[in-house]
Amino acid sequence: MTDPGTDVLVLGGGPAGRALARSCAAAGLRTALADPAPERPWTATYCAWPEELPPDLPASAVAARPQARVVLPGPDGTRLLGDYAVLDTTGLRAHLDAGLAGVAVLTGHAREVRRDGGRYRVPLDDRSVTAALVVDATGAPSRLRPAAGPRAEQTAYGVVVGDAVAAPVTGPDEAVFMDWRSPAGTPAPGWTDWPTFLYAVPYGDGTVLLEETSLARRPGLPLPELRERLHARLDALGVAVPDDARVERVRFPVDTPRGPAHPVPFGAATPLVHPATGFSVAPALQLAPRLAAVLATRLPADPDRAAAAAGRLLWSPAARWVHRLRRHGLRTVLEMPPPLVPGFFDAFFASGATAGRRRAFLTGRDDLPGNLAGMARVFAAAPAPVRRKMLRSAARFHPIGR
Repeated sequence: MTDPGTDVLVLGGGPAGRALARSCAAAGLRTALADPAPERPWTATYCAWPEELPPDLPASAVAARPQARVVLPGPDGTRLLGDYAVLDTTGLRAHLDAGLAGVAVLTGHAREVRRDGGRYRVPLDDRSVTAALVVDATGAPSRLRPAAGPRAEQTAYGVVVGDAVAAPVTGPDEAVFMDWRSPAGTPAPGWTDWPTFLYAVPYGDGTVLLEETSLARRPGLPLPELRERLHARLDALGVAVPDDARVERVRFPVDTPRGPAHPVPFGAATPLVHPATGFSVAPALQLAPRLAAVLATRLPADPDRAAAAAGRLLWSPAARWVHRLRRHGLRTVLEMPPPLVPGFFDAFFASGATAGRRRAFLTGRDDLPGNLAGMARVFAAAPAPVRRKMLRSAARFHPIGR
């Protein structure tokens, strides 16, 4: 049994869990961090919109700041999105780990959280940990809250190649946020009709990630099909992928419901995942110090009030409404006939006056007016068939829910 004086036990050693653990320790809370493999390297690619990043994030945590663009079918399909940020996983990890000096880092799987008197007990592989409050930062899907039934998933298959190899796709200091053009002239036998897009981001070290992505589908598009689509697309563009190119595989849910008050969910487990982008790291980095400060005012004396205060911070009325609207937008896309999906995004990424509203939808997790204005503008810019589908989906919108 570990020290019963532990105030906060954070489960999950990814960016969200590490950011919160270091913030709790800095706020004076006795903090422990548990993960099945706390020393395992991070291999995922994390990106963000620059305005989402905390102002004190060091330059070493950002690998590249390219200009992002979207490409849609048609002669005038390019849309400029502006500044983008590709995080440096090594630099980010080093920055977060530097604040873990006062944190007890434990190795083990946590499969349940038990109430033990006025505290909580979490059995790990070879020990039990007690704490006044437990935070679930185990990601999506949460290891503590298995999903019931198939979830809407974002799936992707990518390869990492040199700048010169990627030149037909993206230029220096440039990222392709979405390229919705068909990956091949004729779909291969066995492919679904669900549309996918190319995502291309530079790592700032002379390499580029080229990734075929299915934004959201229930269940997610299979990775073998995404691999075939990617290679068909790159072959058509004249991109020769080396046999030893590093591979990135992505699969995570984008419709995780908000969890109960305790364990306090954080990061992708809460969920902070944006259903239109899959981003969650930057919001977690922003919110971690604020959440730690709220917990520190109530722990260790009153963990129930601490959990309730955490819920109010993470899910203000405006944030709950924005979450519902984004989930509604996700459902609209899932119900859209596949040929209409690129037209929906063409309306979403329309240039000119929509830029600020579009950015609000992508980044403003509690900006209700901005999200409403952005969705209204998408409807106004959409072609008639897409509008009809949006109206049918809107008729079924229910404001009550998680």
